[in-house]
Amino acid sequence: MAGSAKNLDPAFQGVGQKVGIEIWRIENFQPVPLPKSDYGKFYSGDSYIVLQTSAGRGGAYLYDIHFWLGKDTSQDEAGTAAIKTIELDAVLGGRAVQHRELQGHESDKFLSLFKPCIIPLEGGVASGFKTPEEETFETRLYTCRGKRVVRLKQVPFARSSLNHDDVFILDTENKIYQFNGANSSIQERAKALEVIQYLKDKYHEGKCDVAIIDDGKLQAESDTGEFWVLFGGFAPIGKKTVSEDDHTLESTPGKLYSINDGQWKLEESALSKAMLENDKCYLLDCGAEVFVWVGRVTQVEDRKAASKAAEEFIMNQNRPKATRITQVIQGFETHSFKSNFESWPVGTGTATSVGEDGRGKVAALLKQQGVDVKGMSKGSPVNEEVPPLLQGGGKIEVWRINGSAKTPIPSEEVGKFYSGDCYIVLYTYHSSEKKEEYFLACWLGKDSVQDDRVMANRLANTMCNSLKGRPVQGRIVQGKEPPQFIALFQPMVILKGGVSSGYKKLIADNNGNDDTYTSDGIALIRVSGTSVHNNKAVQVDAVATSLSSTDCFLLQSGHSVFIWHGSSTTFEQQNWTAKVAEFLKPAATLKHAKEGTESSAFWFALGGKQSFTTKKVTQDTVRDPHLYTFSFNKGKLEITEVYNFSQDDLLTEDILILDTHAEVFIWVGQSVDPKEKQNAFEIGQKYIELAATLEGLSPDVPLYRVTEGNEPCFFTTYFSWDGTKAVVQGNSFQKKLSLLFGTAFQASESSLRSNTSNHGGPTQRASALAALSSAFNPSSALLQPSARSNTPNHGGPTQRASALAALSSAFNPSAPKSAAPKPSHPRQGSQRAAAVAALSTVLTAEQKVAQSEGMADQFRSRSPSPEQSVADSEKTDGASCEMGDPLEISAEGMEERESEDNGADSELKEDSPVDEDGGGRIFSYEQLKSKSRNPVRGIDYKRREAYLSDDEFQTVFGMAREAFYQQPKWKQDMHKKKVDLF
Repeated sequence: MAGSAKNLDPAFQGVGQKVGIEIWRIENFQPVPLPKSDYGKFYSGDSYIVLQTSAGRGGAYLYDIHFWLGKDTSQDEAGTAAIKTIELDAVLGGRAVQHRELQGHESDKFLSLFKPCIIPLEGGVASGFKTPEEETFETRLYTCRGKRVVRLKQVPFARSSLNHDDVFILDTENKIYQFNGANSSIQERAKALEVIQYLKDKYHEGKCDVAIIDDGKLQAESDTGEFWVLFGGFAPIGKKTVSEDDHTLESTPGKLYSINDGQWKLEESALSKAMLENDKCYLLDCGAEVFVWVGRVTQVEDRKAASKAAEEFIMNQNRPKATRITQVIQGFETHSFKSNFESWPVGTGTATSVGEDGRGKVAALLKQQGVDVKGMSKGSPVNEEVPPLLQGGGKIEVWRINGSAKTPIPSEEVGKFYSGDCYIVLYTYHSSEKKEEYFLACWLGKDSVQDDRVMANRLANTMCNSLKGRPVQGRIVQGKEPPQFIALFQPMVILKGGVSSGYKKLIADNNGNDDTYTSDGIALIRVSGTSVHNNKAVQVDAVATSLSSTDCFLLQSGHSVFIWHGSSTTFEQQNWTAKVAEFLKPAATLKHAKEGTESSAFWFALGGKQSFTTKKVTQDTVRDPHLYTFSFNKGKLEITEVYNFSQDDLLTEDILILDTHAEVFIWVGQSVDPKEKQNAFEIGQKYIELAATLEGLSPDVPLYRVTEGNEPCFFTTYFSWDGTKAVVQGNSFQKKLSLLFGTAFQASESSLRSNTSNHGGPTQRASALAALSSAFNPSSALLQPSARSNTPNHGGPTQRASALAALSSAFNPSAPKSAAPKPSHPRQGSQRAAAVAALSTVLTAEQKVAQSEGMADQFRSRSPSPEQSVADSEKTDGASCEMGDPLEISAEGMEERESEDNGADSELKEDSPVDEDGGGRIFSYEQLKSKSRNPVRGIDYKRREAYLSDDEFQTVFGMAREAFYQQPKWKQDMHKKKVDLF
């Protein structure tokens, strides 16, 4: 690439030399490095340039440049960001992929750099905008969208902003609320929890409370009441208002335009790679995204003109502002770009050689101008690492496919494979957690018949199902054996021919010669590799040209066995060759021959002396792993990359594809439909076919199916793996909630209660009774009669009765319809919502009165036990009815009805322990423990701690009972687990 050094900004000197991101903000039309403390903050009045540097295992650095344009940035600053992006690319050797990012419409790749989210801020340093002041806390309401990358958007703090389809985060000074719309997705709820943790750590020093509010569910507790109070009291929320952000841009078949002097011209012929000339620029219009392709010998000014032409193209076509613009350089095209072409022939090493050549030219150009280019010639080489292998000491079993059955291989023959046969290998071992694990693989010889391949897969599936789907199931083709497979066999030897009935029939039908290996014929076997994971012996043609100076060979000629050492082999290779000889020909006399000292008998067995290679065989290029989601459009597989992926992207509801180029994994979540789980290998095969045409992936690459919770070490090595996450049960939201807040959950989402966040009592229903007691107990010291008389319109007798009646109906669906008043808001259509509405109004009014009386602290701290609430409600019931309150259903009556709804709660009244003087049921700690030798019968096992005496409660938990129940539910559960009362 040619260019003028004066156009390359000195602010970019020495960039791109370490993995990570670097950010510049455009100030006075110049890029200024942003302090790392400000990474993730983007002001709407500014423009930014973000460089991501990543290093593949091949050694060379890879680059992505994003220029982010705030919604209020000036046109001049936006133009400066685009131009400086091209100059930065020139400094990096003209190999970066460039992305235009508009505020509110950022790409997934950009957002993945700032997990869990970015929070755009108002203002900026650009001309015409005030300098951002020191941030003071402000209550903010956000929508939170996205399954893997979060699109956080601030919305007006008003009830009208809420809807049933989205997840919202309300960030207040002392508590963060997550409101889950009834129609919101499980995955979005889970990602919102990550945002809450981020907000909590960044803006609250990790000390604020967190509450989960579920839309449309009755949660008669302080969190729900507090949430609606902040919005002025409960009222039905409206439907989601569709905005421009909600419109998903559709991709269209690509149309290619050539760009000349800033003008574009449509190319009429079908898309092919050959159309792209290396000294020109092109525009590929795909509807939702517009690509600018630049040839590797184009000049910087040409690239700037092409970038500007893409901006004008979008405006002239009246495209939505969310249309993405991505610029790619020849040799570094993205998958999404190449997928628009029928096929994409892959040149050997093209990308690396092109990139290094261009980078070197720019480095030389900069050096002439006195710019430091130290370390810019190439990325740091990466040493080969020993891959993770399956734990040793396990049990290995091997079967050969023979017709419709599998024949077990004797232990002394395990490790010997024939190219005409198919095998099933089962390795059973124990992981570090002492859990039994399984590795189940089909090995398919390159000369095997199709019927045997199909039967091998069918029988392997049957074996996998018999082991409840736990095994890691693999398909391995001869010649592509992965390290963890080779390491199972010491040694592994692949011989010519086959012994199965299918192969024998094929040879007979074709009248061919059966060259199956025999122990007394002539055979040449190459032994390569130096380590347990790569030493493999393969039979080759018994001719001199098959030899290589970098390998050892075993030559069998009748009863004579020669071990031949190439001049470049190691002592370890030579020893290993002797081991292979012992495996194939036990107790045979070995004749050693070094390269150049061969006997005439050696050359005679090979048909005469001939020249052979002295060069080492090059290995496949190692590439970075990629994670993909997928969908089918009219039967065609379409994939979407998950950028900068982590373990958190493995959502239990999904099937994902992990492509390491050396292997392909299909990861299947536990919550995936069983029918879809059965299609894992078909999905993997379709992906391999697609990647073979676009990325040069080998059609014979090893393919695995990995199920959630049974991930092997050679899969988890591509993640920063946390084993504790793999054992948490539930859907994505429940898993994340449990991991972040330590809460225990039921298996189904319907059993998830909001009281798991902060203030929940032992059960949700008991918590509801406790809240009712506070609101409906006339004898409570919280509100004096004078105070109640001053609130005739907020919580009077009729309204209290309405709330109680509605709650009673919600708790007891079988109650007569007349027992519950009609909802005051018919559009909500929910008795539970009506109950919350009435109760929220009562609690709100009384809280205001309590504060006016100087009793706010007492209101907040009062947290009666469920048992005391029941007792208070019983005392209140009769008095209320005498005064004319239509409270025909007492708290006791409600409790009896709820026991009909859920028999497990029927013990609440009968077995609720009170103090010892009251004759309640008290048991010793030793009797109540989960692992007690003398367990108590007939108690509520979810509330074991409630049956302890006050003294023993203090001794066991180190705190009083009142203090224990004032803790969040998740903390209660943690304490109970520690003392074996959970």
